[in-house]
Amino acid sequence: MNYTISTEEAGGRVDNFLFKHLKGVPKSRVYRAIRGGEVRVNKGRKKPDYKLQPGDIVRIPPIRVEEREPHEISEGLAAKLRAAILYEDEGLFVLNKPPGIPVHGGSGVNIGVIEAMRLSYPKLKHLDLVHRLDKDTSGCLMIAKKRSVLKVLHAALREGTIQKTYLALVVGHWPKSLQKIDAPLRKHHLESGERMVKVDLEDGKAALTYVKPLEYYPGVTLLEINLKTGRTHQIRVHTAIHKHPVLGDEKYGNRAANKEAKTKGITRIALHASELNINCPEIGLQLQIKAEKPKWNIDGGITL
Repeated sequence: MNYTISTEEAGGRVDNFLFKHLKGVPKSRVYRAIRGGEVRVNKGRKKPDYKLQPGDIVRIPPIRVEEREPHEISEGLAAKLRAAILYEDEGLFVLNKPPGIPVHGGSGVNIGVIEAMRLSYPKLKHLDLVHRLDKDTSGCLMIAKKRSVLKVLHAALREGTIQKTYLALVVGHWPKSLQKIDAPLRKHHLESGERMVKVDLEDGKAALTYVKPLEYYPGVTLLEINLKTGRTHQIRVHTAIHKHPVLGDEKYGNRAANKEAKTKGITRIALHASELNINCPEIGLQLQIKAEKPKWNIDGGITL
């Protein structure tokens, strides 16, 4: 299939273009197609980061994957998610997502939170994730029961009428003077398909984070974090660039600190979506929802 790039589509990377047009295909397979010459731009090979131009003709290879929807859910997972429901009305679930469970299946995982909820509530035809949390991040996760509710909540997230608060344990002594991080972020994919995010002052998207130190413990600080934007890995990258990464973060974090944390039982990233403040009067939602924080064991025998 050949596709001509419009003026509106110009400027995007060829790999990101293919992700949109080859939905369901693993990113590693897309990169293999680019490297192997299955993808052509104006009949020639291009690297994944090639910026598409107006009028470029992209050959999209006929890659097919069999979509395998899970047909059943273990009673253990079903019970865990039922117990995690913090709020429910006719249009919305809010869960305290357990750590270690992805929000959706993919990349070798057959079932995530959204697939499990659809299987648990088969009469609800339009269950959709309102936003996402990383696999090992716990806390408040919104799932819409209606398309109309999903649309309103997406708009509210863009307009800032939903406020998200997080708790994080970060490495070291966070300076009290550092309360605002304003650093634009840009997402890209490695050839393996792994997502990485970096600060990019020229091409990055605006990213604003407010930070408040709550408690200081030996070697770590407990932070309360409020996001004014919702970029991928925003908290993880913003704390890491100031040399105080989130404890347990294997991608952007401190390896030595993570290794030591594992001896104390912190085996996953210490990041928790602790609170949602939702202000959507058009669908009758004026809510403050809090998710009980996980138990993080740190020096001194203190359990948070």
